[in-house]
Amino acid sequence: MRSDPRIPEDARSEAVGNVGHERDAPSAPTGAAGAINYAKTANKAGCVARACAEHGAGVDVASVGELNSALAQGVRGDELMVTGPAKSDELLWLAARHSALIAVDADDELDRLAAQGIPVRVLLRALPPESDSRFGMTGDELDRALARTDLGPVRIAGFSFHLSGYQPIPRAELAAALVARCREARALGHPATTISIGGGFAVDYVAERSWREFTEGAGPHWFHAGKRFDSYYPYHSATAGPAALAAVLNHQGLAKTLRDNGISLAIEPGRALLDRAGSTVFRVQGTKTRTAQGLPYQLLTVDGTSLSLSEQWFDSEYLPDPVLWPTRPGARTPASVGAATCLDSDMLSWRRIPLARPATPGDLLVYPNTAGYQMDSNESAFHELPIPPKVVLHEAPGGRFRWTLDAR
Repeated sequence: MRSDPRIPEDARSEAVGNVGHERDAPSAPTGAAGAINYAKTANKAGCVARACAEHGAGVDVASVGELNSALAQGVRGDELMVTGPAKSDELLWLAARHSALIAVDADDELDRLAAQGIPVRVLLRALPPESDSRFGMTGDELDRALARTDLGPVRIAGFSFHLSGYQPIPRAELAAALVARCREARALGHPATTISIGGGFAVDYVAERSWREFTEGAGPHWFHAGKRFDSYYPYHSATAGPAALAAVLNHQGLAKTLRDNGISLAIEPGRALLDRAGSTVFRVQGTKTRTAQGLPYQLLTVDGTSLSLSEQWFDSEYLPDPVLWPTRPGARTPASVGAATCLDSDMLSWRRIPLARPATPGDLLVYPNTAGYQMDSNESAFHELPIPPKVVLHEAPGGRFRWTLDAR
């Protein structure tokens, strides 16, 4: 990823999402029990849920469609975590019938589950302290839920929460506070043995140097039409993925506290489980030449929209550089990338990306590492354009690969 085409060629980092740069070394096991539930919202592909079923991971779902899709790929009901606010009656009924673990966001969900008369396990979702989030239950609401005697076969199996941002320490501290809640719940007869801390494990997309140079130098002069952005995803993180989980467990002895109290830690990562997975491919349909700060750059139009590269939905920019294919000799050429729609604002990349050569119609532009929330979170048939299919690669004998179309 680079954002200024004037930076010397030898200063560029890899164009394919920083493949090969050093990652954090695996942390030592903490001995804490736990469960990984893939946040299915991060990608709709059926092959990801199938991989979870094959490798012992659960799936976190938030709709009837996601629940059905996970079951269709072989994920068992008791391997499902059901989250989301104000769940429909249909979702609660199916979740209970399939013995899923349900994160309850409000008292009325307990009423509706109790009315079903079906044995069901629930987590009470806690509103983080000093948070103005619309999700979760206040301390008083948690107290009232624990004190209820009319829940029938509903069993409170523990607590859950979700924090915005990517810092591990606040997650560790809130999890530690909920250990005391678990002990209180057990004293009232509830089998509270699980705390879910949600997701929010950062992905390390680009090298530290590239990220530093971007954040220190980025401005309207780097972007088509002088575009401005207020914030960006933290595309470099020194504590990403498994290292972030280790930081949570190691903070103030949280792992030992969980072990000593017989509590299992559940997590719902989405993007972090899809790191280094997926690429999004666009065909170049047209090119123009524009000038900024006295320097020419290409303005490309591709056969897709920013709805298939969702960072623009967050009014931000996707930083790993796309790769132009086929590769052939040429002079490095900066380019911004627009969509094949009638909206001036529908841009896939506002920044002028230093491509290895000038793009021409028919070339392919391949954006790397897009499986996590980028490739299909916001897809629609805008302009009646077809929603792109997903191609799944399978390793075959002899180190070769076979491909199929994904089936959800």
